Amino acid sequence: MQPLLHLFVLASGSKGNAAVIQGPDGSILVDCGISWRELGRRADAVGCDLTRVQAVFVTHEHSDHVRGLTTLHKRMEAPLVATAGTAGGSSVTLDLPFDLVDHDQSLDLAGMHVELFPTSHDVADPFGLRVSVIDEYGEVQDALGWCTDTGYLTADALGRLRGVRILGLEANHDVNMLAHGPYPAFLKARVGGDHGHLSNDQAADALGHLVGEDTETVVALHISQKNNTPGACVRTLADAVGAQVVDELSDGSLAEARTADGLLSICVASQDDPLVVW
Repeated sequence: MQPLLHLFVLASGSKGNAAVIQGPDGSILVDCGISWRELGRRADAVGCDLTRVQAVFVTHEHSDHVRGLTTLHKRMEAPLVATAGTAGGSSVTLDLPFDLVDHDQSLDLAGMHVELFPTSHDVADPFGLRVSVIDEYGEVQDALGWCTDTGYLTADALGRLRGVRILGLEANHDVNMLAHGPYPAFLKARVGGDHGHLSNDQAADALGHLVGEDTETVVALHISQKNNTPGACVRTLADAVGAQVVDELSDGSLAEARTADGLLSICVASQDDPLVVW
């Protein structure tokens, strides 16, 4: 595939989420769970032009995905896009004007074809995204998948995420770390349940179905700061695709893996440090 899509993960984790997907004729913002000032600072740091954003897709109503929307709406003219369930799901989203979509709808904007698919989380009506660039003959020239905050991968998710060049996939927790970690029992059950978050093992199992010959980068999303480490996450995902860890800090705060042929890399999105994938 041609590299026509670029990903800027500006924040990923329980304290706030925001990502920009840049296409040929503009960009879309996925969620805004950080402040407008912080969004701008991080975008500037990695050369991401927020003036090119043509729509803001809100995957669900949890505060770490919508906290910055009110100020963003005042500063940015781009429409807010969400399901009716998300739009009416919190005190933040309730007062904002949304363009309403169904969780299985497709839209075309900024030179991109955006397909939504349902996810499984303890909210009203969440979705993930597959973003493609399609030529005049209907051929896919580039594709990116985005799926976070889901307890399992729905059949629609597996279909939409398969074979993309850039795959952003949740790998929230290590099962053993969650089981023996500081969370109370009810929260452990929530995180590890079918309406919670994908574990490293679940993400690794999915890679066998999702990674294709065009897949170049897997980005692990929404890493728990209490129940996971980048090192544990990357090692688990790497084992699933025959990759080797090539960069890991001793404290586990950074890790990257790559296949021997160099065609596939695995990295981890951070809560605080922006990540760019070209």
